[in-house]
Order: sequence, then structure tokens, then C-alpha cells
Amino acid sequence: MTKTRTAWGWAVKAARLMVGIPDYDNYVEHRKAHHPGEPIMTYEEFYRERQNARYACEKGRFKGCC
Repeated sequence: MTKTRTAWGWAVKAARLMVGIPDYDNYVEHRKAHHPGEPIMTYEEFYRERQNARYACEKGRFKGCC
């Protein structure tokens, strides 16, 4: 059962990255390890920031992914 869970976890991460949803847990671990004492975005803030970075929505236009 452990191998199935591990494989499923990797499949979910890969699928999320393919559609542009980065891994929030990795972000939090990175911030704690490399930027201690600095604020960590909430999941909602993180998701919005990643979407804005990918699609340039914050500039009032839709750039697209390509």
C-alpha cells in the first residue's frame, strides 16, 4: 500500500505542475529552510501570485501561457 500511495503522490504532483498549479507544501518548506523569519504566503495568496505570474493577470490583461 505504501508504494501505491507514493506513486499516487508523485502522479498528483506531476499533474498539478503540468496544468500550472505549483506545490504549496514545497514552497512552505523552502521558505522555512532558506528564509526563516520572513512571512509565508497563505495558500490563497500563493495560488493567486502563481496565477498572476503565469498569466500576467495583475496588469489588467491576459497574456496566456505561451
